[in-house]
Amino acid sequence: MSCPHISGLAALLKAAHPNWSPAAIKSALMTTTYTMDNTNSSLRDAAGSSPATPFGFGAGHVDPQKALSPGLVYDISTNDYVAFLCSLDYSATHIRVITKMSNVSCPPRSRPGDLNYPSFSVVFRKKPRHVVRYRRELTNVGPAMAVYDVKVSGPASVGVTVTPAKLVFKKVGQKQRYYVTFESKAAGAGRAKPDFGWISWASDEHVVRSPVAYTWKM
Repeated sequence: MSCPHISGLAALLKAAHPNWSPAAIKSALMTTTYTMDNTNSSLRDAAGSSPATPFGFGAGHVDPQKALSPGLVYDISTNDYVAFLCSLDYSATHIRVITKMSNVSCPPRSRPGDLNYPSFSVVFRKKPRHVVRYRRELTNVGPAMAVYDVKVSGPASVGVTVTPAKLVFKKVGQKQRYYVTFESKAAGAGRAKPDFGWISWASDEHVVRSPVAYTWKM
């Protein structure tokens, strides 16, 4: 039932914000979710009643009222999607078929993880220390003047550095880019199970939160 519910909410957001792209609407729905139920307990997996993770609930349970005013959004342009397909080694011919674009050129050194998506998938190799870096860009759709500070939560086995740690917006529509460095510490090198965390940008009025999934592979 999640598909018809989310589709209806997307239509609601499009009616309220006609100029928003599909990516901006998806971002607003994802970054304003909650992960606690009406008893203030963590959401649980229906299959076995164990505590659920982002692999089960995604970004969380949607909150339509908050999604109408998310503060910031992760927007994605057509060129961003082209770069993403290029990073997955799609040929120019295949990309033209998918995008219906007559002229396609791939940017140098594009990576799948740099798609401006409102979540992070971080894959570490099983060695004492491994570093993964991503970039993201936020667009201000809230008050013209706004200051956001970053908040990070996650496992002790992963170090997370966000640069800059503060974003200052001076007008609606302004874009600000930030970079995230994830470092797997020695304690996490032998982990077999995935772990999770969050990266949030908080102002006086809004919290823009993204889930992070960590996995360790050989």
